[in-house]
Amino acid sequence: MLYQIYETQRAFIEPFADLAQANAKLFSNPLSPFGQMPMAQRIAAGYALLHRLGKDYEKPQFGIHTVPVDGVEVAIHERVEIDKPFCELRRFKRFSDDPKTLEKLKGQPPVLIVAPLSGHYATLLRDTVRTMLQDHKVYITDWKNARMVPLSEGEFHLDDYVHYVQEFIRHLQAQYGNCHVVSVCQPTVPVLAAVSLMASRGERTPLTMTMMGGPIDARRSPTAVNNLAMKRSFSWFENNVIYRVPPNFPGAGRRVYPGFLQYTGFVAMNPDRHATSYYDYFRNLIKGDDASAEAHRKFYDEYNAVLDMDANYYLETIRTVFQEFKLVHGTWDVRAPDGTLERVRPQDIKDTALLTIEGELDDISGSGQTEAAHDLCTGIVRKEQHHLVVEGAGHYGIFSGRRWRERVYPHVRDFIAEHQRTFVNPPAATEVAPVEAAVSAPAEASAEAAPPVRKGRRTSAA
Repeated sequence: MLYQIYETQRAFIEPFADLAQANAKLFSNPLSPFGQMPMAQRIAAGYALLHRLGKDYEKPQFGIHTVPVDGVEVAIHERVEIDKPFCELRRFKRFSDDPKTLEKLKGQPPVLIVAPLSGHYATLLRDTVRTMLQDHKVYITDWKNARMVPLSEGEFHLDDYVHYVQEFIRHLQAQYGNCHVVSVCQPTVPVLAAVSLMASRGERTPLTMTMMGGPIDARRSPTAVNNLAMKRSFSWFENNVIYRVPPNFPGAGRRVYPGFLQYTGFVAMNPDRHATSYYDYFRNLIKGDDASAEAHRKFYDEYNAVLDMDANYYLETIRTVFQEFKLVHGTWDVRAPDGTLERVRPQDIKDTALLTIEGELDDISGSGQTEAAHDLCTGIVRKEQHHLVVEGAGHYGIFSGRRWRERVYPHVRDFIAEHQRTFVNPPAATEVAPVEAAVSAPAEASAEAAPPVRKGRRTSAA
């Protein structure tokens, strides 16, 4: 019922938001008689703010059309490589008509970026993708909004997430011989499970795993997010945050954890910060600071766009990761497609190097939660285990913004390159072909170049 009330309210407000946008343009246009009125700039700013507060935020586009590679602009063609009921494997294929650039692109490592399924769209990692495209063949998991998935497609469980990751890894391995995996936040847990199960079966595993700001062991330095999941019972979540999709969507009747509830939780964590941001947006419009106003719009177009999650997946994640800690206790069994149960054993991973990354000020995944992966992956030799702490970085700063580009990415790039050199005789694969021929969180403070990754040791990036 709550979902239907929310949608009714949204449908009622939307015309007024559109009207506010029209009025904002009317009062801000210097050629309009309304634009000549006293206080016109303030009135326009007020209407623009009302529009931002009332508009419906749809899924953003990645919008990556070119990236620079050694001073040469390389064209990007975005396409869906694999289309699953709840996820698309999206590829960013690179093209160049420069022979030297073309040859370089062909030899670069393939990377699977596993994006979070925790309320926001995969486009939240736009800066991650754009940066990595300079040195890698990039694929990303683009999770679908559950309310857009018909009931005929069945349910989606945490086990299905693990199976999706394994299928995507195998797809890249079939094309390139092997690959590297980068997981950001929530997917660190299912990615570790996926690779563990592949290792236990004797399958080939990725050359490297890079895990960034994820709840491998949510008991360590628990945050507000962790505390909510730990203090509330499983039945409380099932009875209070799960609703059925209203009839005006393709997924009508599906049980979901609605995106608007997740968004409310995001805002509730830092209400003063968001209120200040909107007030600053209003003031910047009055002052005519178009650059700052546009930065606000870009960030919140991304931040305010949320998706629904299938109830089974959401509830199983709460129980497995945040309440029973099955991964760290060694009690997690994943149901294989044939129905058999397989125990997740990270200690079986031997041929995959591990890099974990944490932000010093992360208020989503606390200090030590991601680093816990090293305690579980005892089969990986110590010299192939690396940990990086990014000083001054919050949760988003480790994968987006200036800190990501200048401090974190050099570590990730060098870590992948070091282990890609051990990749012998890769199969022929076409990455690029000659042809004729951006939204992220506001930039963070400038930083010095990152120091080199040190094997088997904890490293800090200041």
